[in-house]
Amino acid sequence: MTTEHAKIVESTRAQVLALLGEKQAHMTFNEAVADFPAEHYNTKPPHVPYTPWHLLEHLRIAQRDILDFVQSDHYRELSWPTDYWPAPDARADTKAWDRTIAGFQEDLAAMQALVADPTRDLHAQLANADDDHYTLLREALLVADHNAYHIGEFAILRQVMGTWPPDHDKA
Repeated sequence: MTTEHAKIVESTRAQVLALLGEKQAHMTFNEAVADFPAEHYNTKPPHVPYTPWHLLEHLRIAQRDILDFVQSDHYRELSWPTDYWPAPDARADTKAWDRTIAGFQEDLAAMQALVADPTRDLHAQLANADDDHYTLLREALLVADHNAYHIGEFAILRQVMGTWPPDHDKA
């Protein structure tokens, strides 16, 4: 690998890592979920068929699925949409909420570690992939994109539900 190519690869890694975990043009996961009131974990906002916890659990499940696809030699494809969302009547207590948050954070850190690993080729076809379009780079960008979309959705749900702390708009 030439020095110039190595610089491009490292720059790409740094940009993807920033997109996955740093505050960019949107709020981070941790900012979005901070100080969420427990009494609203299972509240369905107006005209929405799921709760805030359902949405966060969907984020966790989808991110975990992508991580499994990237890492596992025995990946099993999930069924859409059933396997990607909790049951409509599923409810979360504080333990379930905390497990969802921690699971999301752990899996995000695992994806970041894969991207940061200089021994991983960001452009190599994944073992579970049918074609060369499925690479670590593609899957990391998919995680970043999917997370950004639903984190923004979660933030809007908070606004509609009035669940932001009183000083939220001053941050």
